[in-house]
Amino acid sequence: MAKDLSNSVGIVETKKIEVVSKDSPLVLDSGKSLGPIEVAYETYGQLSEKKDNVILICHALSGNAHLAGYTNQDDKKPGWWDTMVGPGKGIDTDKYFVICSNFLGGCSGTTGPTSINPATGKAYGLEFPIITIGDMVKVQKLLIEKLGIEKLLAVIGGSMGGMQVLRWAIDYPDSVDSAIVIASTARLSAQSIAFDAVGRNAILADNNFADGQYYNSEGPNEGLAIARMIGHITYLSEKGMREKFGRELRSDKNYTYQFKSEFSIETYLDYQGQSFVERFDANSYLYITKAMDYFDLVRDYGSLEKAFESVKTRFMIVSFSSDWLFTPEQSEDMLHALVANNKDVSYCNIDSGYGHDAFLIETKTLGDLISGFVRTTREKLAGRKSNGSFTGTASKGLKMYERAKRTRVDYDLIASMILPNSRVLDVGCGDGELLLRLIEDKNIRPEGIELDQNLVAAAINRGLSVIHRDIEREINSYADDSFDYVILSQTMQTLKSPDKVFKQLLRVGKKVIVSFPNFAYFGSRLQLLFSGTAPITKELPFSWYNSPNIHFLSLKDFEKFCEHLGAKIEKKIPLIMNRPISVRIFPNLLAEQAVYLTSKKNKN
Repeated sequence: MAKDLSNSVGIVETKKIEVVSKDSPLVLDSGKSLGPIEVAYETYGQLSEKKDNVILICHALSGNAHLAGYTNQDDKKPGWWDTMVGPGKGIDTDKYFVICSNFLGGCSGTTGPTSINPATGKAYGLEFPIITIGDMVKVQKLLIEKLGIEKLLAVIGGSMGGMQVLRWAIDYPDSVDSAIVIASTARLSAQSIAFDAVGRNAILADNNFADGQYYNSEGPNEGLAIARMIGHITYLSEKGMREKFGRELRSDKNYTYQFKSEFSIETYLDYQGQSFVERFDANSYLYITKAMDYFDLVRDYGSLEKAFESVKTRFMIVSFSSDWLFTPEQSEDMLHALVANNKDVSYCNIDSGYGHDAFLIETKTLGDLISGFVRTTREKLAGRKSNGSFTGTASKGLKMYERAKRTRVDYDLIASMILPNSRVLDVGCGDGELLLRLIEDKNIRPEGIELDQNLVAAAINRGLSVIHRDIEREINSYADDSFDYVILSQTMQTLKSPDKVFKQLLRVGKKVIVSFPNFAYFGSRLQLLFSGTAPITKELPFSWYNSPNIHFLSLKDFEKFCEHLGAKIEKKIPLIMNRPISVRIFPNLLAEQAVYLTSKKNKN
């Protein structure tokens, strides 16, 4: 029966092209030269007339050029990211021309240790020179040039692929419009290097390794299988393993008291190791893991901030909450460095229990982020504004607090305080509605911070640069007076440490706009007086047990708060029914909410 290819790129062909000749070898980062170099690659979709729709996908350690679709009608498995790449998918091949190549040192068609050394007529084996992530990207750049492409709309990669994306943005800043770094790092941790070292030692200690010249014999299958098993453990999360395998026995009901694989997790790892041996080369594993170990932007440039000084690329960084191989903290290190350099960057930490492998599994959430980010990048480059719509998961419903926040905030009043062409940070930006209005009305340069993952996705899909984070943790990466205005709308009363946050906002913003509900409003007082229960009003539509509000402040409280922190109140607008009232007519009693424009008292 013919395979159903309706939701696929279909039958694809892996092509090869020589990008470096024997007579003009490539000088590697190690100082050694290599040539000739062939690259295996696949393409999907149609190249636009302007060649402005090209996306390069960089694969991880065990990947290859076969990204999506099938190699023939009998293929049982599609390409390794088929769930993400194809017609109407996160990376839509009806819109984009997608390229994926096997990187230098790989074993799936691109020149590597399995290739024939022209000097000896035999496979390179360990005579293949040590390579780096930078060398891999050099070869990718040569491929792109051979294909007649000058600029990439996006470079996307997960895990080790993310390292390649970073090198693309740093080494070729004029060739990349946007960079998406997924579950990756700017340098391996000591723990990651340790896992790589154990895997390599398992291969090197295998009796069949034969100093790397095993291609006419069985090869170090046992060592490679163990290396894969070790590596695969790091791709999973403890929670994921516990829920999927627990302590279940594979087949026996009772322990056999033998040294064979009995637990389900053991037989699973056995399978992973064996299947890896059937498709991968042990020497390539040695070279690739060593390239990852050597990848260190801090060592190369002195600091991450210096590494990103010259990038011109629009960035999106994505991490996963349960990834302990390349942790969210490592992604935040990159984020901080880009923010410190005032670069265009968005960040989302996706809540997932799948560990490092989540970038291959969480295709719906990740696809929403990628599709919106790439689409709006292309719109910006074409001089078009996003239509502000979003059809992903966040559009299906807002939390009660967000709905209340939308009804309470008077956007026009906030906008009236902001001068045109200003740089504005909206803290708790939600889906970006206020920032979009300010772009339209005041031509601002917007940035946002938001804690809700779905709202971050919605804002990114609307073309905004948004960082997924809890502002109470820190915003130290922003320099003093980075923004003309910082907006803290209907959030002050929800913070655990409003004094610490407000001090930081006064530091990074020349002016801070704050709005909050007034707990001293007479309607709330009357409810408390006559019913004896916590008040519920239009501005405070919560019961005491499900309210996000953990502080109860009035207008007078806030004014004393500003005096205590050395903040100057430049403007005060009390509101009732979303209409301003005179500040002389008992504002602390009559106002349902208020908007304040503040700044630092002493700027010297």
